[in-house]
Amino acid sequence: MTEQNGEMIAGKNPVLEALRSGREINKLWIAEGVKKTGINEVLDLARERGVLVQFVPKKKIDQLSDANHQGIVASVAAYDYAELDDLFNAAKEKNEDPFFLILDELEDPHNLGSIMRTADAIGVHGIIIPKRRAVGLTAVVAKASTGAIEHVPVVRVTNLAQTVDELKDKGVWIAGTDAKGSVDYRKMDATLPLAIIIGSEGRGMSRLLKDKCDFLYHLPMIGHVTSLNASVAAALLMYEVYRKRQERLEK
Repeated sequence: MTEQNGEMIAGKNPVLEALRSGREINKLWIAEGVKKTGINEVLDLARERGVLVQFVPKKKIDQLSDANHQGIVASVAAYDYAELDDLFNAAKEKNEDPFFLILDELEDPHNLGSIMRTADAIGVHGIIIPKRRAVGLTAVVAKASTGAIEHVPVVRVTNLAQTVDELKDKGVWIAGTDAKGSVDYRKMDATLPLAIIIGSEGRGMSRLLKDKCDFLYHLPMIGHVTSLNASVAAALLMYEVYRKRQERLEK
């Protein structure tokens, strides 16, 4: 849902992170009867930023958002996408080797939000998504990310295959997942400048992108299912990179 030419974000944490990040906020609605002790920081930041706050009946909040809004909704400017150079700059500012995620036509906004949440937690420098046949930065994604959308830069590109070639030209190694004929992900060399491709929910990684991978890894499974949810698989791979990079720093 949009209002005042912006996106609607709902829930205490997403709204709080939007305020903290300096995001342009058009207006803030709070349900009458919400405990002030739970939203004091939201109110203080809104006051500092000069954001218009309106207390309204809960029915109005329900009309503005069908998400679990916790009695608070904000109208914000549409999310801006980053450029590829922004991701490299983010790594350079931290004096770290680049670590990016490439999402191959991910369609579920909850998966994207969950992936962003983990990416922020372990310090991924950015996410790359395609413009077509994939979910973008929506209010549902913002809610699912619990505020991480304000901190993880996302690049949206016309052609993922060309972008992979560009990353390779800049010294980034490309890794993907493949259940057959690949290496256990726990043997990954995560200390390299790295981009990991996560396939879509139904089709997985495309053949074109798989052929461009420098490394293919699998996640060992002994149960009856043949694959994991995209956000779960992404989280395991991200934390393996984080773990090995931390080990290198501690040596």
